[in-house]
Amino acid sequence: MFRRLFGRGQDAPRTEEEAQQEEQKIDQATAKARSGLFGQISNLFAVDDPITEELWDDLEMLLIQADVGVETTQYLVNRTKDRCNRNGVKRVREAKDMLKAEMVRVFQDQVRPPASAQPYVLLVVGVNGAGKTTLIAKLAQRLKIQFGKNVLLAAADTFRAAATEQLETWAERAGVPVITRGQGADPGAVVYDAVEAALAQNVDVLIIDTAGRLHAKTNLMRELEKLRNIIRRRIPSAPHEVLLVIDATTGQNGVLQAKSFMQAVDVTDVAVTKLDGTAKGGIAFAIAQDIERPIRYIGTGEKITDLAMFDSQAFVDSLFA
Repeated sequence: MFRRLFGRGQDAPRTEEEAQQEEQKIDQATAKARSGLFGQISNLFAVDDPITEELWDDLEMLLIQADVGVETTQYLVNRTKDRCNRNGVKRVREAKDMLKAEMVRVFQDQVRPPASAQPYVLLVVGVNGAGKTTLIAKLAQRLKIQFGKNVLLAAADTFRAAATEQLETWAERAGVPVITRGQGADPGAVVYDAVEAALAQNVDVLIIDTAGRLHAKTNLMRELEKLRNIIRRRIPSAPHEVLLVIDATTGQNGVLQAKSFMQAVDVTDVAVTKLDGTAKGGIAFAIAQDIERPIRYIGTGEKITDLAMFDSQAFVDSLFA
């Protein structure tokens, strides 16, 4: 069910046209990173010289500058060294493929098995300003248009001013209904209404927007636990996915935000937004390695259609294209 809703897995491979469209979106999202620091990394491996320690020192410096993070950078460099030694790679140009393989592995180590349910309940969390509402609308339209799913949204971020109105506007653009009670309403009441509506209307996917008040971590934890309990009274297996939205332009702060949310709620997957707005792009590796959760989606632009399923191989290839 999960793969049929959110993308095609090995049991239902994408058509060539669909694969090309997704790859084009990923290329669009990584354009700045490709022409910036990852372009410099690619140039580092463009020579046919013997491998020296200077290569690894330069690589480490560039990866850290690209927001990969110190620990993840050291992991990648050490793993690449080992892979080169195991495969008898002695030339700089050949080491590039070894690095790319280790980068892909960072993401693939975090893949989780699919869930199965209807309605499929998706709880979306993240700090205010990360692009949560826009991501929800993009995902809702993708599910409706590309996969023909009946989608319902719930505006449970009733704390932030204009959050409900913003979600209503985006829901209209996506052509999907939204359950609201207005600013200041009890988020639990909104979620209760949404769950009842999803069950009554045979909804395929229920996407719930939540408040992102990280400065009040204890209250946030209690609120999210309350929402989860309300959902489980009617759908015991839900929420089937807790999607954490992270703004790529925040760099290492995004990793710190992710760790804080991990303490507050059981995050299952990550969406990286505004990747097209940063020339670094390495934040994706740091997120996958540090919080040990798979990246499910990336935002590739400002339009409602600018959303791509994350493909680790396509992502790494695009950074070095």
